[in-house]
Amino acid sequence: MSIEVNIQKKIGNFHLKVDFCAEQEVFALLGASGCGKSMTLKCIAGIETPDEGRIVINDRVVFDSGARINLRPQKRKVGYMFQDYALFPNLTVEQNIMSGMGKKPSCQVVDSFVEKFQLQGLEKHLPTQLSGGQKQRVALARMMAAEPDILLLDEPLSALDSYLKWQMEEELLEILEKVNKTVLFVSHSRDEVYHLCDRVCVINQGHIETIQEKKEFFRNPKTAAAARISGCRNISAASRISEHKVRAHDWNMVFVTKREIPENFAYIGARAHDIKISAAESMEILLGENEAVLKVDHLLEQQFESELVLCPAEGGKGQVRVLLDKQKAKELAEEAFVKVYIPDDALLLLT
Repeated sequence: MSIEVNIQKKIGNFHLKVDFCAEQEVFALLGASGCGKSMTLKCIAGIETPDEGRIVINDRVVFDSGARINLRPQKRKVGYMFQDYALFPNLTVEQNIMSGMGKKPSCQVVDSFVEKFQLQGLEKHLPTQLSGGQKQRVALARMMAAEPDILLLDEPLSALDSYLKWQMEEELLEILEKVNKTVLFVSHSRDEVYHLCDRVCVINQGHIETIQEKKEFFRNPKTAAAARISGCRNISAASRISEHKVRAHDWNMVFVTKREIPENFAYIGARAHDIKISAAESMEILLGENEAVLKVDHLLEQQFESELVLCPAEGGKGQVRVLLDKQKAKELAEEAFVKVYIPDDALLLLT
């Protein structure tokens, strides 16, 4: 089970240009709204036509602009789950499942999917009589009943409230572990991607920023755009002073690292949880490597922790955000200055 995608498509000023391969895995397309994630899925499914390129599913060419191949959606054997599930409103649960099974659907097979997706007792219900979670299970059952070669999931959890989303994530994870197919999972939620996916492809303004194994992506994103999408709150423009020393211009800080700094290095990042912080009596205290005195700007209180926002004591125009437990954040927010330490292994060297 595999897919190869190398396509381009222009819509007005927007230019989609993506090139990736996925095997039997859950492969995430992660990015902000409007970056081209859903358009990529629509091109794979045959709903949209790329201007040029090639799409191969399980060694079968479904699109090749050079060879003039462009199979109809029905011929591509692609299972596509839309954000709003796209159930037929005038069909019952079992009829919706049958709709993807050809001209002579087997009632026995339909019953097996009803049982597999825990839809017993809902067979005669219309979509308007279903909860969000039930609609999702019907959409998944209909998609799997069509026996697709590949699954395309376009933000399947976006329509659910937070509690139901957590529940459905667990159910979806269990389903995806059993399907043994290539799954392309579109999302702008890094939590969903971390819970459900194996590899991450970050798309930014129509172009691929990076493709990495999931844990490596969250631990060490390669570009500034990828770091932002991964949840990094602190990113500064930076320059290379030497092989192992950099200056973060927005924070007016200098960092030393054991790693060799690449020539194309342009930004430095640090996650808000990884920054060490303590009170500083004044700006004149003795500082060690990768330490600085910053001014306390303001406190943002959250439900279970708080975010202390700092700014350079002199020079630099950026902010440094630190996540702390609520009591410690409250105490440090009363200080004029704090001492910040960012360990070498917490620094993200970004292009």
